[in-house]
This record gives sequence, C-alpha cells and structure tokens, in this order.
Amino acid sequence: MEYRQLGRSGLRVSVLTLGTMTFGGRGAFAKTGSTDVVGARRLIDISVGAGINLLDTANMYSLGLSEEIIGEALGDKREQVLISTKARMRVGDGPNDAGASRWHIIEQCEKSLKRLRTDRIDLYFLHEWDGQTPLEETLEALDTLVRTGKVRYVGCSNYSGWHLMKALGVSERLGYQRFVSQQIHYSLQAREAEYELVPIAIDQGVGIMVWSPLAGGLLSGKYRRGQNPSSGRHLNDWGEPPVRSKEQLFDIVNVLLAIAQNRGASAAQVALAWLLGRPGVASLVIGARTEEQLAENIAAAGLTLTQDETEALEVASAPPLLYPYWHQAKTASDRLSPADLALLRPYVASSA
Repeated sequence: MEYRQLGRSGLRVSVLTLGTMTFGGRGAFAKTGSTDVVGARRLIDISVGAGINLLDTANMYSLGLSEEIIGEALGDKREQVLISTKARMRVGDGPNDAGASRWHIIEQCEKSLKRLRTDRIDLYFLHEWDGQTPLEETLEALDTLVRTGKVRYVGCSNYSGWHLMKALGVSERLGYQRFVSQQIHYSLQAREAEYELVPIAIDQGVGIMVWSPLAGGLLSGKYRRGQNPSSGRHLNDWGEPPVRSKEQLFDIVNVLLAIAQNRGASAAQVALAWLLGRPGVASLVIGARTEEQLAENIAAAGLTLTQDETEALEVASAPPLLYPYWHQAKTASDRLSPADLALLRPYVASSA
C-alpha cells in the first residue's frame, strides 16, 4: 500500500480509504447497503491487513448508526487507523440541527466522539457549504476543536472553488486551523473538479480525497450500452452522481473494459488506477457491500496504467473546455503554472 502526504500537513494516508456509508442501512441509506457489526469488523480487518489506515464516515450516515458500528467493530484496532467523519447536514428537526454554526459543529463533534467510542477525530470535514453562517464562526469552532484535542485536522467537502479559497483566506487572516484536505466527487464520469478544485488543491496544498470514485458503480463495468444490470444503487433512485451523457458514459466504460481485458484486471480497478494517477489526489474513498468487492477494489492500488492507456481514458472522458480556460489554453500557454496545467496540459499539447 502506498501512503501519501495529505496536503500541507504531515499526515500520511493510504491511497485507499475505507468508506462506510454502507454500514447500518438505516433510513434512505438502506439503498447503499446494510452492513452490520460482524460484517463491518470483517471489512475493517481486510482493509487494515491490506495497509489501509483511514476509515471515512459521517454523522448523517444511517442517522449515526455508521459511526456506532465503527466504534463497536474497531475494538483494539483503533490505534491502527485514522478516522474521518463529517458534520453540516441535517440530522434532526430542530432549527439548529443543520449547518455550520458553532453550536451545531461542536455539538455534532461531541456526539460523533461518543458513537465512535474514541477521544479524538483524526480528520473532521465540513460536509457541505453553509452560505448563511459566517466563515469566521465556522472556522473558529473548528479551530477550538483542534486546540482542545478533540480533532486533529480539518477539511471541507463539496465546496466550490471560491468557497474553498475564501475559507483558506479567512483561516490565514485570523490564524485558525487550515483545511488540509477537501473531499470531492471526481471520476472518469465526472471531471468537473478539474476546472477549479484540482488546481486549487495543487496551488494551495489541500489534499484531495475522492468520494464515489466509481461514480456510484457506473464505472464498475456492470452498466453497459444496451444492457440492464440486475442490481446497483442507480436502479434504486439514489441519484448521485447525475449522468450528463449516457453515450459518453458508455464510451468510457468501453475503454475501461478494453484496458481491463488487456491487463487482466477489472473495469473498476482501471477506473481507480486512473484516478490515483491524477494530480493532487491523495486517497480514494472506496466502499464495498461484500468482501469480494472490497478485495477487488484494494487491488487497484497495485495497478499503474501506461501513458497510452491513460490518454485513451482521458480522450473518452474529457470535459468541455469552458471559458476562460479555452482562452488561456490558446493565449497563455507560455505562462501556465503546474496548477493551471492540471486542467490545460492536454489542450496546450494538442494545439502546440
């Protein structure tokens, strides 16, 4: 297992993270899975045995049950792994049961600590943007949690580029703890993060953790042109991620399958390997309903794609070059930084 530095922090994380949204199966999360304590303990054992050192959850997953299961299943393995969890989403009917206020963040951190049966959260994410709470209040609350030892590092998830840059600016101005990571949706099927979030990660040293790197199973190989798979969360009205173009999705899957067949791998492994080769990416959050699925995904950590294979996937999945990026590729190619080139390199090369 490879370990990468998480942003500008000194923390090293495995390139694969065990995602636990499938733990519990309470409420709407039953659509993603319903792993119980026994099953969770087995998946954790497999992950730790393979070198994975980070488990990811959230206070809202199965209404807290995911955290409870982790707390019970970990047992004496707590010191062998890092735990990341999140707060911000609605977890009750009260007026303060959602958002990024000081009240909500600190209360939810305390509850997560109890459910996880631990004295600290290693990486604490704001799960989503809150445009109605001043960032100064939100970041001061996170800073307080770090300084009191309840949280080690902080990050954000599902922010836009200007949200992230504003937060980093506020932290620097006031001397608060800085985001070391952003957890974002990024895959061959959805490369929008390359417009702003990936360049920011490279320029500002904010390590990327990717959620749903297989696009909710769309890149697993079971969704193919002209076929109807018998199972999968997209058959159960989950709705994430949206499919902008079915034709492009199937084109991507066809390339994945061709590479997989040539390499003796699976389409899922190839899709994960492509992401692990992208600039700024520190870790991919992989979930699994079964031990076999987890073992297959873990094997992706040992797969390195050739330049030709990478280029074939990039051609099939390339996002449209929006303004001002097409203009920069055309007129600023002699003055681009590594952060700029995370998006523009193929376009600059093709116009040279």
